[in-house]
Amino acid sequence: MMKISYKQAGDYLIPDLTLPCQPEKTLGKYGRMRMNYLKEHHKGLYTVMLLNGTLMDHLHEVDKAAYRRLEQIIPEMKKEAGVTENLKTDDTMKWTGMMNTIHAQADEIIYDELIYN
Repeated sequence: MMKISYKQAGDYLIPDLTLPCQPEKTLGKYGRMRMNYLKEHHKGLYTVMLLNGTLMDHLHEVDKAAYRRLEQIIPEMKKEAGVTENLKTDDTMKWTGMMNTIHAQADEIIYDELIYN
């Protein structure tokens, strides 16, 4: 069991609480989105994970999983939509529009599967 120390502040004893040491990890787009979602909609879970020292590991894992899933989804969707390198050279604007649509659809799938659940 963890022993809690106190410090005197006037007439009061204030618990001297410190968070566990968290490794510095850079979060990508999806990790930051997950963190904001937990802060706004699951405050209890966010606080528990923060105090246990598991929040950054969770966010980093969600971020990595989202990027892996993105790399998996986009080629499948390109093949299904008929987006090829020939289209890129023949009609660049059409290719750009289709790729933007595919990326937006892939983002929505990732949001549903990993971020907002």
